[in-house]
Amino acid sequence: MRVAIVNDVLMAVEALRRSVLSCPEHTVAWIARDGEEAVRKCEADRPDIILMDLIMPIMNGAEATRRIMRNSPCAILVVTATVEGNVSLVFEAMGHGALDAVNTPVLGTGGSVQGGQELLAKIESIGHLIGSKTATSKTTISRTIVSSAPPARKPLEQRMHLVVIGASTGGPTALATVLSAVPKDFPAAFVVIQHIDVQFADDFAKWLDGRTNLHVRPAVPGCRPEAGTAWLAATNDHLIMAPDLTLDYSRDPVDYFYRPSVNVFFKRAAAYWPYTGVGVLLTGMGRDGAEGLLRLKKFGWFTIAQDERSSIVYGMPKAAKDLGAVDQVLPLTGIGSAVVDHVLNQPPLRVKESSP
Repeated sequence: MRVAIVNDVLMAVEALRRSVLSCPEHTVAWIARDGEEAVRKCEADRPDIILMDLIMPIMNGAEATRRIMRNSPCAILVVTATVEGNVSLVFEAMGHGALDAVNTPVLGTGGSVQGGQELLAKIESIGHLIGSKTATSKTTISRTIVSSAPPARKPLEQRMHLVVIGASTGGPTALATVLSAVPKDFPAAFVVIQHIDVQFADDFAKWLDGRTNLHVRPAVPGCRPEAGTAWLAATNDHLIMAPDLTLDYSRDPVDYFYRPSVNVFFKRAAAYWPYTGVGVLLTGMGRDGAEGLLRLKKFGWFTIAQDERSSIVYGMPKAAKDLGAVDQVLPLTGIGSAVVDHVLNQPPLRVKESSP
């Protein structure tokens, strides 16, 4: 892969350069010292991936990401030494289209690089994503999730809508927009699957919590969907729903590229949640969530996908639309109100025990 480096600190640039070149499959396309230079260089020579710092003179990494994704889009990985102190900028950059974030490798004694393997692992994962490669197949997912006999659906004390939302590239800003439209004391439970590394999940939950009337919390094993709360997938394993309607995590399917996977949770929700709900698929690269949204639709759920114009990357919503999994295709600003209208005006129906 041709890798571009955007960083104004010479030691950081050298650590990144050594990490990249330690893998014979990678080359350094160019180096920029600030965001403005990166925007210009990307327009002239688009690399496969950009390693984007956040805090730089002239133009920060979040604004540079926004301009690059608008003018000459390509894969962007936020690589910064100040992730913990600049969480809002991390999610701002991801909202503009950055695919992930990782700490900057550090030059050690004798020229060794600490943190280089973590960086290379992220680059490899993004390489799979932009190359449309997946580490599993439809057959594998089907065997793991839905090949068993139809599960017993445990009744709730009262009927309640469950709203499940999947997002990837551009997801942080999109999720904040959708969830901010939900009024206080809303009578539905939410579960959110955003492709995000575990090291940022807790901060992401806090970030979303400050932008909505819902209580946004990292999902922990044993928690249960409840009205007014949005549980966020918060590990690098898959969030799942158990037969007793509690949430848990599972490594299986172990060879599935997307972690946490939207498809895995959507299919579990379709299998176990006893009533119809609302499934939403937002902006994102790849196809994760499309098959799961179709499964929800077949069980009677109301399904929504973000439209192309408002999506940072129209991959996941398009895949769902092409599968016939979508009841409504809506601009981002209309999705939250559509969810609210459906929950308030359409009572949840009991799902049939038989698999569609």
